[in-house]
Amino acid sequence: MTASPTVRRRRIARELRQLRERAGMTLDVAARQLDMSKSNLSRIENAQIGIKPRDVRAALALYQVTGSDAEALIEIARGAQQRGWWQHYSDVLPEWFEFYVGLEAEAATLRTYEAEAVPGLLQTEAYAREVYRLTAGEEDLDRKVAARLRRQNVLRGDQPVDLSVVLNESVLLRPVSDRGVMAGQLSHLEDVAQLPNVTIQVLPFEAGGHPALNSPYVILTFPDAADAAVVYLENLTTGLALEEAAQVRSYSLVHERLRQLALDPAASLVRLKEASRYFT
Repeated sequence: MTASPTVRRRRIARELRQLRERAGMTLDVAARQLDMSKSNLSRIENAQIGIKPRDVRAALALYQVTGSDAEALIEIARGAQQRGWWQHYSDVLPEWFEFYVGLEAEAATLRTYEAEAVPGLLQTEAYAREVYRLTAGEEDLDRKVAARLRRQNVLRGDQPVDLSVVLNESVLLRPVSDRGVMAGQLSHLEDVAQLPNVTIQVLPFEAGGHPALNSPYVILTFPDAADAAVVYLENLTTGLALEEAAQVRSYSLVHERLRQLALDPAASLVRLKEASRYFT
């Protein structure tokens, strides 16, 4: 059983779509049989909206799925109705970003590249506050920062996420705030890099061009193999989840190439210390 309602909803969506296709039914036919609109069923199958357990039971009956297989899916559907902690911040988190946080909360591994700023999972409170001020203004600043810091719980605990970060060297040298904030952030990166589940590598300027020049990303995998990996991309106003296996593979290859071009973890720690001295 997955812990995140977002991941459960995604699992149900995929299962229902596959079961409908195996039953040889089009969206039109299945939607009529289930007494719902074609657009609603399409949104359910794409995990854009949830589905109640009773409607899952009706769909499984239509697709002739019974017994323990049906009950297991219905139980997952019940879990998808629960609220994740991030939904308590829905006043400050856009719906598209809530979806990402729900995936992040369940991920087994995260692989990411950042070109301009420290990733949210590694930000100090002071640094996060300045980033929000620069990108979103002062509104609801405290709650936005609180939500960002809450996300960082995935790095610690009984089963922490395995995090691989490649940082463009410019992240270390761009002063988003005063010297004290930057020094504190770089010191925090040095500390977090000591965690056994965190690998931080710096992509130095001397590495030259690379395959992610215009594409920061996060690649997420999950503990259960039934939950397919996702690539998440984000800009100022929306996020995009790429779920096709070929897309995930392409980004995974890019990440491995960046790790090869980047300094190894030990040398990256030295570069962090050098950058830290610049701000002290």
